[in-house]
Amino acid sequence: MLNATLANMATPWDGDRDDTLLCRAVRQETHDVRTFVFSAPAPRLFRYAPGQFITLELDIGGQAVQRCYTLSSTPSRPDTVSITVKRVPGGQVSNWLHDNLAPGAQIRVRGPSGGFSCFLQPMPAREKYLFLSAGSGITPLMSMTRAMHDLVLDADIAFVHSARTPDDIIFARELELMAYNRDGLFRLGAVCERRGAQAAWAGFNGFLNLAVLQNVAPDFRERKVYTCGPAPYMAAVRAMLEGAGFDMAGYHEESFSFAALAQAGAEAEAPPALVAEGAGQGFKVSFSRSGDELTCAPGQTILAAARAAGVRMPISCTQGMCGTCKTRMTAGQVDMRHAGGIRQREIDQGWILPCCSKPLADVVLDR
Repeated sequence: MLNATLANMATPWDGDRDDTLLCRAVRQETHDVRTFVFSAPAPRLFRYAPGQFITLELDIGGQAVQRCYTLSSTPSRPDTVSITVKRVPGGQVSNWLHDNLAPGAQIRVRGPSGGFSCFLQPMPAREKYLFLSAGSGITPLMSMTRAMHDLVLDADIAFVHSARTPDDIIFARELELMAYNRDGLFRLGAVCERRGAQAAWAGFNGFLNLAVLQNVAPDFRERKVYTCGPAPYMAAVRAMLEGAGFDMAGYHEESFSFAALAQAGAEAEAPPALVAEGAGQGFKVSFSRSGDELTCAPGQTILAAARAAGVRMPISCTQGMCGTCKTRMTAGQVDMRHAGGIRQREIDQGWILPCCSKPLADVVLDR
């Protein structure tokens, strides 16, 4: 029996085929942050790039909801994966997870997906990194740090995390232990807005600024920067680095603020798509249930054309990540540049994501 289990553990988990995960444990990280640990129902090995995310497909009050969460786990411990979720006041998904997800529960997921990972970039010997995070934005950077620590990679890491109080620092003890174990290759700093209950807090107070950055990583201009956190935090980090003369070609950021992504999607065009020869003024998009029709200009996504025509469609990320706008296409052809929000078997069955699909012919949607 044990030999059979060990043999099955060598089977890779396939997110397109094995789309169900079993909750194995729930860990309280801070007063409002929990880590949810998952495995496949049958033993499987998880392979992904540290920093990537999965998309949860949930039924909340009879409503289908999708939400992306970065894996805080590391593929160097391949038998389980985990997400670390902060309870957000009024947050539909975070509150549901905190209140309902317990060991033994099953959820459906897609992924892993995403390109925010230093492991997807060239990693020369003794590469120097600066990880900047705030709040639950620590998760992708923690995944990368855990992987580097487990694999004993010859990487120099400076990690600066921002939190409201010392008690709100996620993974505080583990980060301190890794800083101790890496013998000078891991410099750790924490910045807290206020001391909270820890009057003896000896770390940095206030907000991340250039003086704090120079204290923890005086050579920050020589490092590759990876940052994740709320949109205002990342905007402040970008402004600080640009003002300090940092070469922004070495800057990488990640955000799952779907409101910000949706706004960015409305203001910026997606990467160039194929345009069919003879497209002329574009292609017709028909909605078989509502009877709506619109014209999609050459190179325009179906979602953008629907917005311009006043046709309502369910949307969230607008970037092909979350799957909220998933729709069955019953006729036509599109060029779809998604970011993990749809499975290959769904594509084979005729489903598309209008937010990242540009028609190559007249299209009919089952909506």
